[in-house]
Amino acid sequence: MDKRILQTVIADQQNLGWKNDLIERNLPESLFLGNNIVVITGIRRCGKSTLLHQIRHISDESSFYMNFDDDRLVQFTINDFQGLLELFIELYGDQRTVYFDEVQNVSGWERFVRRLHDYGYKIFVTGSNATMLSRELGTHLSGRYITHELYPFSFKEYLRFHNFEINTKSILPTNTRALIQKHFNDYFSIGGFPLYIKHQNPEYLKSLFESILYRDIMVRNNLTNEKEMQELVFFLASNISKLSSYNSLSKVVGISNASTIKNYIALLQNAYLVFATNKYDYSLKTQIQNPKKIYFIDNALIKILGFFFSDDLGRLLENLVFIELMRRGKDVFYHSKKTECDFVIRNGNTISNAIQVSYTLADIVTRQREINGLLEAMQTYNLQGGTIISHSEHDEIISDNKTIKVIPAWMWLLELE
Repeated sequence: MDKRILQTVIADQQNLGWKNDLIERNLPESLFLGNNIVVITGIRRCGKSTLLHQIRHISDESSFYMNFDDDRLVQFTINDFQGLLELFIELYGDQRTVYFDEVQNVSGWERFVRRLHDYGYKIFVTGSNATMLSRELGTHLSGRYITHELYPFSFKEYLRFHNFEINTKSILPTNTRALIQKHFNDYFSIGGFPLYIKHQNPEYLKSLFESILYRDIMVRNNLTNEKEMQELVFFLASNISKLSSYNSLSKVVGISNASTIKNYIALLQNAYLVFATNKYDYSLKTQIQNPKKIYFIDNALIKILGFFFSDDLGRLLENLVFIELMRRGKDVFYHSKKTECDFVIRNGNTISNAIQVSYTLADIVTRQREINGLLEAMQTYNLQGGTIISHSEHDEIISDNKTIKVIPAWMWLLELE
């Protein structure tokens, strides 16, 4: 690649650093320990590049930075990495920390990163596709990297975006609780994509979905039948949290082979657009064979892509809770026997927690159904306590010598329960 073009890109991108009006994300200390390669992954536009600039901002070395999602770098290949490193050293001296943004755009990138690592460099890379981890990293960088999955803003980060700070160590006064509930109502609908929160332009979300569909899924995987993929996404967005089998989805979309549906969902998961959860069972084979529950990365995207009515609020709340569980790094399943429980959390080889989600428990039939499902899960996995997350209700239920806490979603999201 032409050295002058590369030098211009390097100089231009130095201006993409941290700005004081950006929202700081929570960073685990493990990212900075040792000489591991740090891989930051997540859906497009959830803030990976900003997080990389945040890391650069607090680091002593920050100049060896390149964003490969730049149209001037479409001809950049693995053979150009050595020249890039030499230019970095020529321009900024000998630094030992490297930052590569959207590095999966360069085929074979992991080989060069491995060489840098072997020579003692600390490397931070970002990417928008999960296969980057399972294939490239697993093959060439096994044992040399740690991962950090980034999601759209959490509710805590959403409040931070609106300059709303709370003291979680003291009892919250009535007016503060009411304001938090108001912010939660907005977050419930607006979601956590930073630029959408800022401008709330539906065209932005449509553009984001199209970028994910075409760039991260269709083009990257050499797919041509976009109509099938679109219909699958629209159906899943309209039926979040409902049980679906590959066979049933193939009939809905009009695809004869259920394996094709399975592959499509895997590609959607690789792009972090959807997540599929299994029914918990001690047999892995049984887990795989049972129907899945599908969730989306963000509520605002669901509302753009799917069809919803007022009675679907409970499923949207369930989706929001699921994403927060993923954000917290939980191993999530659903429980189903005579009744159902939305989420059971596995810790090692045991179930450590059971969570039911219900927008409201005002209806007596709904209340009893949610309690029965949670109690069955608690009894099955020998749990003394469980949680029902609601929109705004707060209660404690004692049944069969077991304690069920009913808490508002905002309180659970802020970990105030």
